[in-house]
This record gives sequence, C-alpha cells and structure tokens, in this order.
Amino acid sequence: MTATATRVLVLNSGSSSLKYQLLDMHDTQSTSGSAAGRLAVGLVERIGEDTSRLVHTPLATGGAKRETEGAMADHDAALKAVAAELAADGLGLDSPQLAAIGHRVVHGGLKFTEPTVIDDAVLTEIERLVPVAPLHNPANITGIRTARALRPDLPQVAVFDTAFHTTMPEHAARYAIDVATADAHRIRRYGFHGTSHAYVSRKTAALLGKDPSEVNVIVLHLGNGASASAVAGGRCVDTSMGLTPLEGLVMGTRSGDIDPAVTFHLKRVAGMSEDEVDELLNKKSGLIGLCGDNDMREIRRRIDEGDAQAKLAFDIYIHRLKKYLGAYTAVLGRVDAVAFTAGVGENAAPVREAAIAGLAEMGMAVDADRNAVRSDEPRLISPEDSRVAVAVVPTDEELEIAQQTYALVSA
Repeated sequence: MTATATRVLVLNSGSSSLKYQLLDMHDTQSTSGSAAGRLAVGLVERIGEDTSRLVHTPLATGGAKRETEGAMADHDAALKAVAAELAADGLGLDSPQLAAIGHRVVHGGLKFTEPTVIDDAVLTEIERLVPVAPLHNPANITGIRTARALRPDLPQVAVFDTAFHTTMPEHAARYAIDVATADAHRIRRYGFHGTSHAYVSRKTAALLGKDPSEVNVIVLHLGNGASASAVAGGRCVDTSMGLTPLEGLVMGTRSGDIDPAVTFHLKRVAGMSEDEVDELLNKKSGLIGLCGDNDMREIRRRIDEGDAQAKLAFDIYIHRLKKYLGAYTAVLGRVDAVAFTAGVGENAAPVREAAIAGLAEMGMAVDADRNAVRSDEPRLISPEDSRVAVAVVPTDEELEIAQQTYALVSA
C-alpha cells in the first residue's frame, strides 16, 4: 500500500441490495466530525429485477444525488454500475488512492475473531458457515467474489458482525443442550450487529470522558433488526441474538425470544412445514405480526389515535427491552451507561422514555427535555445527577468497518 492510498470502499451486500460508502481514512482520523472523510455513499436496490435502482450521492464534490433505474441482473452488474458512478466523480476503483475494500460479513463463527484479509481459504471458510447464516452469508460471499474479480490486486478485508461477541465467556455463549450435539453442529450464541455494538460502546465511553476499559455499557441497537449487548470494559460479555439473528428483542418482523416448542406445536397442530415456520418467525412476526406495521413512527401515530392493537405491540416491545435491561444490569453488576442506537434507538424518543420509565431504583432515568432534542451527535438524555448515564449514540457501522479495514492493511 502506498503512502497516498488512504481510501477504503465499504461494501454491504444483501440478497438483493448493495450498500456502499467510500471514505478517506486520512480525513476521518484528522477530524472529529462523523461525516468527515466520507467521499460518496449509495445503495443499489432490487438487484436481479427489471426495476433495479441505484441511488448515488457524491459527497466529495458536493454534487446532487443521482438516481438510475434499469435492470441489473446480478451483483456483478450492480458493482460495475457503482464503479461507473464513482468514476464519474473522479473516485474510480482504479484510483491509486484506494487502499482496500472492506466487506461486511454477517457470520464469522468462532474462527474469525477480528478483521481478516480475504484469500481463497478464508472465502471457503465463510462458505462453510452458510448453514448457520443462510439469509446473509451467501449475499456477502457474492459481493466479495465480484469485488475480487474487479480488483484482484487490491486487499479485500472481511469484517465480521460476530467478531465483537467472541469475547463472551462460555457460560454466556453456550446453550444448555447436549454438548456433543452442540459442538458437532456449531450451535451456540454468536451474536450480531457487532460492528455497531463495538462502535457505540466505544463512543459512549468517550462521551463520558473515559477509556472504554473503565466503562460498563448496555447497548441497545434498535432498528428493524434489534439486539442488546452487555459490554464490560470494552469487551462483550453477553448479547441477545444467538445462533441466528432471530433470538432476543422484539424486532420489526422477527419474533425474538420464543418457546422453542412453539415450532413443534405449529408443525403438529397447524400442519406448517419447516419453511413456513421459518418464514412466520423471521418475516411475519415481531411488530408487523402483532399490529401489521413495523415502522415505529406509524405505530406511534396509531397509538395517538387510540389503536389498541398498536398499543399492545408497543407494550410488548418495551416489556422485552426492560427485561434485557434488568438482566444485563445483573450480568454486569455495575452499569455506567445505557446507549440507544440505530434507526429506532436514535429517533424514537417515546421508545427511549418508555424503556427507561420505572427503572429509577436501578439508577436509570430520562430527562424529558433532553430526550426530546433531535441531533446527529452523541448526547446524554439522563438528568445531571443520574447514577447511570442514558445516552443516544448514532451508530456508524460503515466507518467502523473502514477503520478496521484500514488498520489491518496499514499494518
């Protein structure tokens, strides 16, 4: 890598989408602003359909957002379209300033505990993990293969959602099932959203003016997918998602925690197949299953109009959050901060207020005026004299992936 190569392209490949950001790491490290060094951002949607859409924003030039519609048959076509948009702004993939491409990979199992330069052996191992991440790893693999084909000379780095959670002790990671069966099929709690939990727990410590090693934080990553983590001194000691991203909190379309026997009951009594149960729990449950909406703004609007079903869905959502706050307070022993992040966590003041309400005995409280403030900056929403700091910390998973990627290739 040359001294002038300071840019990292971050790719997040979904089954039918491709999110991307191009960042200049020299600028992100020399300034404190969260948007510093962001040269371009974009999204390709509906890959594989005739109605594919690319939305590209060239931040480096201050240009207007550009939208392109038309069929993109696969991720190869999508990434080539992205490369063309970047080239139009003088930011092409052939630039000598591009140091590496960083890929979000959802599942790294126990083998990958840190960012890893991708070679054929690494890619083979990621493929071996497809059975425990069938919805995510195949799409991540497709993005990696496409990017490697376009720039075979450039370091490609995998940053794993599960890596941050590999510090969990065995008593937190193990399920209470037969050990031989669990080991044979790699059944354990892996956890997800790791880049977000790592970034937010570190930023929360900074907000308190402390080193991460001095702070115990409960991070609540609340988006359409939602997860909680207990972070002691910068290390994850427990997290709500498990073998898959289905376990834990109530989510937009996922049930979260449920009696496993429900699946047997549905097969016996309702005659549902395994695929039908899988679709029910992952795509037709959570908030959308409870009230028909998975947009928290719409749910709150319906509550304000007196909709009882929306109110019940909200109450179930909050009840689960409180259970995890209590459980992780017990796990940590001492809690210095609770950090809300992601789309709902950052923007839904009523969720934050309701989740913390009644927890004064645990040292947690929310100041109504502070909670009502909208900002893109990390901020405290608890009263000045609160024993536990309650914070809103906007997540930046792309920046975290870029930083980990750049640190690895620089070394």
